[in-house]
Amino acid sequence: MDGRTLLPRALVGMSVVAALAGCSGSADKAETPSLEARGTVLTTVQPSRQDLTNKISLNGKVAINPVYGIVAPADGELRYVQRQPSTTASTQATWVATVWDHGTPHKVLMPRNSILAGRLLDDRTTVTAGMPVISAKRAGYAVVADIDSALAYRISGSAKSVTGQIKNGPGPFACKPLGTIAALPAGTIPEPPPATPDPDATGEAKNPAEQLDPPAAGGGEGSEPTGLRLVCTAAKGTKLINGAAVTLEMVTAEAKDVLVLPIEAVAGTQGTGKVDVVGADRVRKTVDVTLGLTDGKVVQIKKGLKGDETVAIPGPNLPAAPEGQPEDQPSGAVG
Repeated sequence: MDGRTLLPRALVGMSVVAALAGCSGSADKAETPSLEARGTVLTTVQPSRQDLTNKISLNGKVAINPVYGIVAPADGELRYVQRQPSTTASTQATWVATVWDHGTPHKVLMPRNSILAGRLLDDRTTVTAGMPVISAKRAGYAVVADIDSALAYRISGSAKSVTGQIKNGPGPFACKPLGTIAALPAGTIPEPPPATPDPDATGEAKNPAEQLDPPAAGGGEGSEPTGLRLVCTAAKGTKLINGAAVTLEMVTAEAKDVLVLPIEAVAGTQGTGKVDVVGADRVRKTVDVTLGLTDGKVVQIKKGLKGDETVAIPGPNLPAAPEGQPEDQPSGAVG
């Protein structure tokens, strides 16, 4: 093979190398997408103001003679009224107990159209305001909805309003809540009071104070224990059928013109939480905030922000669990 044969091949090889080099240079100059540095803030939001309503939906059903709880109106010592429970529904509110707070009496009244179902505590027990002390049985129809314990603190306050809708039936209609949502222990019915001598025969007058000092609770059968639940009565004229499914919408609180953030920007949903405030240098600073109402989309910021801040989305993450700790065991738990 002579030199004339090698020369063209060498020239071809040099041309291929040059072409590849040219392609490589073009690729180096081409713009390629890249990921932002870890921790870079890509989405932000500023707090806004709006009216906020806390609504909760519950699944319930129509029931006959459901049991509900009546709570202590104040802190103090509980004293039940000495009275043998009636087996018929009351036509007016009935005085069933008194809570004595440093000499001041606070009556516990059972609503009309109800029957005493049981005493939930012993006589002369020290109670706190809001503690269930009496179980009552609603005479007739009512709507009952069981409540998941996770919702207890969202609806523990008095409901602003409850609206019901019977599946394939009447509605929407107003539904008036009865008593408390708290779970009730088994109630007891008091034994009949001892016979009182006839004052005409003995010449001794009956002491009125004895009517406020009944025998200890016990004897007889009272109400069964319950879980957390809402009991409400439908508006007059609403046709009810026992067992019919009902959807309830409860408004537990309302607030006007309050500072809010999207829930994605906040770590926490009840009481206290944290947000990441973004400075002019795009650096996050975690700030503690006090939370209020939420509608599932936004949450009220009661304290911690002025309203002119820039807040990162998503909110701050909770610290990671120590290495080697099971995922289903909370930090600090004892195995």
